[in-house]
Amino acid sequence: MSENIQAVVLGASGYVGGELLRLISSHPNFDLAAAVSDSRAGTAVAETFTHLSDVLSGTNFIARNDWHGEIENGSSVAVFCAAPHGASAALIADTLRTAKERHWTIHVVDSSADFRYAEQSDWEAVYGAKHGAPELLTAFTSAVPEHASTVSTPHVGHPGCFATATLLATVPLIQSGLTDAEVFVSGVTGSTGSGRSPQAGTHHPERNSNYYAYKPLAHRHAPEMAGLTTAASGRETSVRFVPHSGPFARGIHVTVQAKSVAQISEQQLRDVYTSAYADSPFVRIVEATPRIKNVVASNMCHIGVASDGESVVVMSVIDNLVKGAAGGAVQWMNRLWRLPETTGLTAAAAGWT
Repeated sequence: MSENIQAVVLGASGYVGGELLRLISSHPNFDLAAAVSDSRAGTAVAETFTHLSDVLSGTNFIARNDWHGEIENGSSVAVFCAAPHGASAALIADTLRTAKERHWTIHVVDSSADFRYAEQSDWEAVYGAKHGAPELLTAFTSAVPEHASTVSTPHVGHPGCFATATLLATVPLIQSGLTDAEVFVSGVTGSTGSGRSPQAGTHHPERNSNYYAYKPLAHRHAPEMAGLTTAASGRETSVRFVPHSGPFARGIHVTVQAKSVAQISEQQLRDVYTSAYADSPFVRIVEATPRIKNVVASNMCHIGVASDGESVVVMSVIDNLVKGAAGGAVQWMNRLWRLPETTGLTAAAAGWT
């Protein structure tokens, strides 16, 4: 596709929004048309994200009620939504109404949880509120790109960062039939996973040189992991999830454990993953245990495995803001516009972060 596509970021002033702006600024097919933020409307993007001052000089945030005029009728529009859970659906519904009025060709990728469940009741049970646009649920698919070669819907709800790391580690295992369909997941996330607004869990004196679990076996993303693993693997899966806060800013490390149904060697297990991700440019199966520093600031996922014959361990590392959010969203948007899925995402990891 040679035509450039107008890109819009809703909720552009948060950490995920900032990563989307960074990736879009160097994307050869997406032209940033609007960085939408009510809280920072009229201010320069560079005031909030100084590291983007060279690539987005002169670009200001714009209010949600004002950005539609930045795009001509009949345009091709890629909308990335980085608004919070519960707020995203109404923003997207308003955007799609405008798109219909103005004859835009449009695809939306949402990074919130609002379109990760097929059923309204399932979402409302987890989030304890009314869904903002239940009529749109059938217009969205939720999966990581590696587990859905094609989608029949025009829009995508990208799984969360913990879910992305867990799904990439779990789905091939469950599909293989080599283990029970009950997995035990321990995940560690950096402080950016809590969002831009300061809170006790991300306050530096509390987080620095500290490590602790939170919401063990009660985290709201566990049902998402179980449902999406079941959908992708074809086997009803139970996920026992314990998240942890780590003393670093970016990255997720997930360890998945399961009981094998028969003797399985480490090489057999590695072969399962090598085969599953043979055509996945952003997943690498590594011999040693994977490390967060080797993927931070990239769209890569590194996976390592271990087995003692009777039980297995699968380890997965990603950057929570890139592969787990903004990078995964760009990867999906590339797919929706029938661009090579690697477009704009091939920069190497930063290293020594």
